[in-house]
Amino acid sequence: MLKRVTIGAIAMVLATMAFADAGADDFPVPQQHKAVDAPPPPADVMPPLDRVKAAPKGTLKNPYTDSNAAIVAAGQTLYMKSGCNGCHGGGGGGGMCPPLTNDTWVYGGDDDTLFRLVADGTDELQKAGYARKGRESVVGPMPQHGMIVKSDDDLWRIITFIRSNYRGGESRKYGDQPAPAAK
Repeated sequence: MLKRVTIGAIAMVLATMAFADAGADDFPVPQQHKAVDAPPPPADVMPPLDRVKAAPKGTLKNPYTDSNAAIVAAGQTLYMKSGCNGCHGGGGGGGMCPPLTNDTWVYGGDDDTLFRLVADGTDELQKAGYARKGRESVVGPMPQHGMIVKSDDDLWRIITFIRSNYRGGESRKYGDQPAPAAK
């Protein structure tokens, strides 16, 4: 079973990498998410893996809210372009990997944890001291996407799209918040 999951994960990573450079026009945005142009990224944009290395644990915070239709639409395009839909489904409802729309956050639902999980993948996240908090019936390893998603701003837009599709209880939308860092 583990061999099948590993082969499947490798195949998905290769497929994602093959499509990562596709144009945004290759992934049309459904009408409900079409909006006016999203604002440009900030001046201090960097690759997600560099942002993870530069930011102390617990300090990464999404600058966007899921009430911004333009950011949500841009995030959906990036979600599809980055291949997230291959494992999590087009709207984040799950597939061969956990849904992103319910109350179960496998490692935590706060901004910092989600950013690091997507950028680093589960192996590096666990090496950094994170442990599973939740369980899903379908759980595969999250491959590192910090080299597939081009910038930290793109990753924040993807996370904003994910938040816009959340269907669980409002108190769980951001998971259990991590304890403040010791001073």
